[in-house]
Amino acid sequence: MSNRILIIHGPNLNLLGEREPNVYGNQSYVALNDMITSHVESLGYECEVFQSNHEGAIIDRLHQARLDSVGVVLNAGAYTHYSYAIRDAIATINIPVIEVHISNVHARDEFRKNSVIAPVCKGTIAGFGRDSYILAITGLVRMLEGAKND
Repeated sequence: MSNRILIIHGPNLNLLGEREPNVYGNQSYVALNDMITSHVESLGYECEVFQSNHEGAIIDRLHQARLDSVGVVLNAGAYTHYSYAIRDAIATINIPVIEVHISNVHARDEFRKNSVIAPVCKGTIAGFGRDSYILAITGLVRMLEGAKND
C-alpha cells in the first residue's frame, strides 16, 4: 500500500479563481493544488490531485483509491447534495474519506444544507475557505496516524 492521500475535486472546482470569487475566493485552482500538495508532503505523505466534472469518473477514482491510497479528501461539489452513487462508492471502499467544502454550505441555499455523502464520510470540514482542505488533510493524517498506533 502506498502512502498516498488522494484529493478529489468535483464539478466546477477547476474554475476556482474565476467562479463566484465572492463565495470561493480569488485563488486559482493551480494555486490551491500547490498549497494542498505542499501540506500533504510536509506531513510525510504523497499527494495525488484528481478533478472531474463527471460523476462516473469520480466514482471510478474512488474505487481505485481503495487499492492505491490510504485516504481521500473529497470536495464533491454539487454532487454532495444528491449523488447516491458517490455515497455508495464511499461506503464501499475501506479507507477514510473526509468531505470538504470551501464555503459554509449551511449558510447558503437551502438545498446545500443536505449532504447525502456525510453519513459515510469520517468527517466534514466546511466554511474555512482554502484552509478547509488544510484542516481536512490534517484531520485525515491524525486519523491515519492514530490507526497506526492502535
